[in-house]
Amino acid sequence: MIIGQIKDGIVLDHITAGRCMDIYNILKLGEMSSTVAMIKNADSNKMGKKDIIKIFESIEIDLDVLGYIDPGITVNIIQNGELVKRKKLTLPEQVTGVIKCKNPRCITSVEQELPHKFRLTDRENKVYRCVYCESKASSGQSE
Repeated sequence: MIIGQIKDGIVLDHITAGRCMDIYNILKLGEMSSTVAMIKNADSNKMGKKDIIKIFESIEIDLDVLGYIDPGITVNIIQNGELVKRKKLTLPEQVTGVIKCKNPRCITSVEQELPHKFRLTDRENKVYRCVYCESKASSGQSE
């Protein structure tokens, strides 16, 4: 299978198998005019199976959102056909606008313009808590 080499763009590698469509939608890659290639359930020595997304254009990506959704992703920046930067993601300390607080008594339920902010409280169990009401959410849950 040959997808093609990227001259300038981004390769999201080591995505948990089956998660590439979630990431495609969250990053709104369907709204872009450039080419996007998704490889689903590719064989991986490290992971068994993995997904890969190739974006044939340099764009800004919210690494905190990606780190929250799937902290095992590797972001590869390609320029002039060469790998210039590789970044392994981790769980971000805080995420804003990614998780929606489900507590009906939270201030975010009343004050609609208030951003939904969650902070990492338990890295081992991937637990985030609302900064306003302390409601719990686990990594991987998005709006």
